[in-house]
Amino acid sequence: MKASESNLDQGRPSTPDAPSTLRVVQTVPAIAIEASGPSYSVPALCRALARHNVRVELHVIDYGAIPPHVAEGFHLEVHPASHVARALLFSASLKKALARVAVYSDILHNHSLWSMPNVYPGAASRLTDCRLVTSPRGTLSPVALRRSRWKKRLMWALCQKRAIHDSALFHATSTRELEDIRTAGLRAPVAVIPNGVDIPDECLPEVDQEAGRYRRRLLYFGRIHPIKGIPNLIQAWTNVQADHPDWELYIVGPDSGGHLSQLKELAVDLGTQRLIFEGPVYGENKSKLYQKAELYVLPSSTENFGITVAEALAHGVPVVVTKHGPWSAVEDHRCGWSVDFGSAPLVGALQDALACDPEELRTMGERGRDWMRRSFSWDGIATAMTETYTWLLGGGSPPVWVETDSE
Repeated sequence: MKASESNLDQGRPSTPDAPSTLRVVQTVPAIAIEASGPSYSVPALCRALARHNVRVELHVIDYGAIPPHVAEGFHLEVHPASHVARALLFSASLKKALARVAVYSDILHNHSLWSMPNVYPGAASRLTDCRLVTSPRGTLSPVALRRSRWKKRLMWALCQKRAIHDSALFHATSTRELEDIRTAGLRAPVAVIPNGVDIPDECLPEVDQEAGRYRRRLLYFGRIHPIKGIPNLIQAWTNVQADHPDWELYIVGPDSGGHLSQLKELAVDLGTQRLIFEGPVYGENKSKLYQKAELYVLPSSTENFGITVAEALAHGVPVVVTKHGPWSAVEDHRCGWSVDFGSAPLVGALQDALACDPEELRTMGERGRDWMRRSFSWDGIATAMTETYTWLLGGGSPPVWVETDSE
């Protein structure tokens, strides 16, 4: 069962509204605009749950600027972190607040692992009737576990193992993450519910003109990080650029650990042409970025979910992805290409994709947009999550997207 082929379309409740007494506390280390993944998906989930009559509050660490619209419809508490061991985000304020709210809450939902905000929920729920739900958010993938391996092993032994074993339920955004959870030896039920995506009301393409010449745009948008496989993209683009002189490649996103300078050096060494690097883009400018693209590419070595793929498809942009993420079903839905990781497979996919005329790509994009509307709208995701919470509290037959067999 892929993220795109989940059982969310089966067994939905007849009414989407959760009981107004359902009280859910969400916690994630940070949602600042500089953060990745969960900085979008966790607040979006909170907003969607609030629209389903769930009483939601979100607790985070003060780790940078938070856009003002983020907390529409729910209560947000931002806690200061200690200056001691800053990377672990110790926060006496957050620890105290979670212990307080767990007493009167039904669900305490923790997102991510490997910092103290992901340890405090286990302790807070331990002496109450509040049920702990944990979303690893990709932190149990083999690639993630290899980063800072010894620090994570030490933290696992000292506190993270006990905190995560207190979970009554795990939430995975794809079947790949379900496998990571089981590989870690965790046996609680797992709800496989993908992230949602905002579906724009309309997606009118914005055409760039340079000196009267039409420029077609291939877009990478996301963190500039080694895990994203961008060197393979630059190498593949360099190999195909001469065959497609009307195309240009945009690589857009925040730099991570100085990787951007390495990419620029690689492009110079390879003699790459028509390659534009841009910094981070947010809000309405992000939507305009997708609208200017005819094709999106995510060449990652691994992805837990890959929200930018869903965003591109929601904007009617077909995609090229690797099979190392949960999006191989783009070929089943005829809205993209799915290839093995590496520059050589990318060359083949890009040659095929860039040779498509604009109308053909628009048709593929519309199929992807329809797929996102059917299966990945936040309203549907919130419906599935509220039914999952309700089952966890009340028992009975689990929803079809919950895997309870731990053998």
